[in-house]
Amino acid sequence: MTTEDVLLRLAGEIDDLGRRLAVVGSELRTVQAGQAEQPRQAEQPEQPKPAEQPKQAEQPRPHHVPPQPQPQPQPWPQQMPWPQNPWQPPQQQHYVPPPSPYLPAPPRQTLGEKLGKEGAGSRVLAWVGGAVTLLGVVLLLVLAVQRGWLGPMPRVLVGAAFGLALTGAGIWLHRKPAGRTGAFALAWTGIATLYLDAVAATSLYDFLPVLAGLAVGLTVAVGGLLLALRWESPLLASVVVAGCAVCAPMITRGFTPELVAFLLMVQLATAPVQLRRDWSSLTLAAGVPPLLASVISTAVGHGGWQNTSAALGTGVVGVALALIVLRRRENDPAALSVLATAVVPTLIAALLLPKVQAVPVAAGAGVVLLAVWTARRWWPGIAGQLAGLAGLLAILQATVTQFDGPARAAVLLGEALLLVVAAVGARTKFALGAALGFATIGGLIGVFFDVTPALLMVHRIRPAGDVAGALAVALLILAVSVALPWAAVRLAVFRGPADDLPIWLVAGVSALYGAAGVVLCGALLAVPGRTGFLLGHALITVSWTIAALVLLLRGIAVVGLRVSGLVLVGAAVLKLVLFDLSALDGLARVGAFLGAGLVLLAAGTRYARLVASR
Repeated sequence: MTTEDVLLRLAGEIDDLGRRLAVVGSELRTVQAGQAEQPRQAEQPEQPKPAEQPKQAEQPRPHHVPPQPQPQPQPWPQQMPWPQNPWQPPQQQHYVPPPSPYLPAPPRQTLGEKLGKEGAGSRVLAWVGGAVTLLGVVLLLVLAVQRGWLGPMPRVLVGAAFGLALTGAGIWLHRKPAGRTGAFALAWTGIATLYLDAVAATSLYDFLPVLAGLAVGLTVAVGGLLLALRWESPLLASVVVAGCAVCAPMITRGFTPELVAFLLMVQLATAPVQLRRDWSSLTLAAGVPPLLASVISTAVGHGGWQNTSAALGTGVVGVALALIVLRRRENDPAALSVLATAVVPTLIAALLLPKVQAVPVAAGAGVVLLAVWTARRWWPGIAGQLAGLAGLLAILQATVTQFDGPARAAVLLGEALLLVVAAVGARTKFALGAALGFATIGGLIGVFFDVTPALLMVHRIRPAGDVAGALAVALLILAVSVALPWAAVRLAVFRGPADDLPIWLVAGVSALYGAAGVVLCGALLAVPGRTGFLLGHALITVSWTIAALVLLLRGIAVVGLRVSGLVLVGAAVLKLVLFDLSALDGLARVGAFLGAGLVLLAAGTRYARLVASR
């Protein structure tokens, strides 16, 4: 087979392949045209289809053909139609992205648009009319008392009848959709009237004992909430509770423990509804009024066991219901708000009580909330952490109330150490943050009142008891300054000194201050008077140089320790020049300079040998 024969055969194959591709392109255009005509056929009457031209399957051409002297291309079968314009370029198509599954949020309606909607005027008139009617009932009761109209019993009966009539009218109107706007307004007005009537019968006229009045009020509130639950109206439930909370103080003639008890009954009545429906507005409407009423009642009544009991009840009910709601709805903002503020009335009541009573009240509230924090795995979200924060605040108030003098700072710093141990043991950063807070408060109190800068810099005769208290505070400051960074490293909150140098410098300065207080107060207790003061400062300077030597030796391979040691050397030299040279005299000055100098010489020699041996 010659080269010319091979080329001729290849030319025949390419020609055959071109005809095949032309046929495939024609069929593809036919299919595309048929798909494009389908929507048009759906709109137009069906037209008769032309007869399809029969197609004959192409017989494959054998490849192994003996070579011919002059091969001629085989003619194309007559039955196969030749495509028109087989190499026509395809039409340009634009990419259309698929529709997004997320629909854009509809624009929020403005107040004008809401008021302009059909039916908005009737709803506004109905609700405003209900509010005005309720206020009129309150004013009528007050005026009846002032003018002496009717007797106490007829007043109560007339109020009950009026409330039942309004509620019944609302239920009757609710049967038809057109009257439901007025039904809601009439219902909440009637329910609020019944509740206020129960308050008046209990607090104003003493027809009912306190327990019976609470039972009646609870029954009325439960009835209103059940009606709101049946009508699926969170607005009705919230308005019923809010209306009772606003109008009840006018009947009870101020904020009293009885008012707080009534509001707590309303809050308890909302618990079943909050468990069945996700109505955050009802949580706020039921939880906030008892807190405010208890705070105002405690402030006006200047404490007392009745107000304190009401405050404790408010805290217990608020925490319990908030945790129940948070168990169902994780991190509900309304329930979290109630949980965070439930302890406020108790703490305010503790401020107005004598120390013997205030400390158990605040400490008890703190222990309960910390118990909630320890069981935080039962409460999803941040409920446990929030309860723990409120409990620590109560413990802080109890500590500050119970202790005074050096014991206050010492106890706060001791609690900080306990929290550090708890943080490392339980692997929780929350306890570490609480420890930092207690340490900061206790340290500031200690610096301002116990281990003051004047104690370290100015010699003055002080009682041995004050010096001993300052020694304890300084020792605790030193311990906390060491324990907090250590725990932070264990919990991976901070890194080493080379990475978080400013934080470690703050801790180092605090530790140096505590160490200076320990050395000086120990010297004053051992050798009272000026001699002990001078001896203490000489020992402080020498101890700083020794600490710098230890840091340098341990920090040969650690940049942070090496830098801290060099900084401490500079601090010791500055103290020698700026303070010891002028404040010390005699042997104290000589001892400070000689001791620091010898330690620095030894440190330099030893450090140079270690560096050379590496």
